[in-house]
Amino acid sequence: MRKVIVGAMVSLDGVMQAPGGPQEDPTGGFRYGGWVAPLADEVFGEEMGKLFEQPFDLLLGRRTYEIFAAHWPYAENGPDSDIARTFNSITKYVATRKGLELTWKGSVALGDAATDIARLKQEDGPALLTQGSTELTHALLATDLVDEIHTFTFPVILGSGKKLFDDGARSAAFKLTAHRVSPNGIVIARYEREGAVQTGDFAMDPPTEVEVARREKMLREG
Repeated sequence: MRKVIVGAMVSLDGVMQAPGGPQEDPTGGFRYGGWVAPLADEVFGEEMGKLFEQPFDLLLGRRTYEIFAAHWPYAENGPDSDIARTFNSITKYVATRKGLELTWKGSVALGDAATDIARLKQEDGPALLTQGSTELTHALLATDLVDEIHTFTFPVILGSGKKLFDDGARSAAFKLTAHRVSPNGIVIARYEREGAVQTGDFAMDPPTEVEVARREKMLREG
């Protein structure tokens, strides 16, 4: 069985749009494309390298696929040559319903992302790793297909933009299995799926009259 791993660079307020450059994804008038570059440091590079050390195939949304396909096939002689060679050699599963032309070698179209990825998870093979791909990530979280979440949280607030989580995410519990803080304040964390959300109660038992009245008021107000 294959794991689905979400890899995401996010701001403190959860934005993951256009981390790599101003022209990456200006959708919605996003003004801060390239917000990762000024804070990237050696530890960030090491941890990204670890993420790509394990065997994996890529899961990409249409827009992220287009960004990657315009860059990585031409980057094998550049500073990120190791990542380029890895990306170019593995399978790229692409969520698209628009008849996107898949020009990047090793690309496979997914017509119904959730259904197709649920099937892929049952097969033998390497992990399925997302990069970017906000809408695809939302679909995976909504259908409880995510086994691990690797976040790189940068100390910036962007205010608006495409976010890692939306209201459609299915409730789920995760456990922190690794963490590290870089010199520039990037909080790097790995979370693994762990059952259902557990709840508890810090309220007094029995509740005070004031608390009973507050609850009754909440019920009346809906």
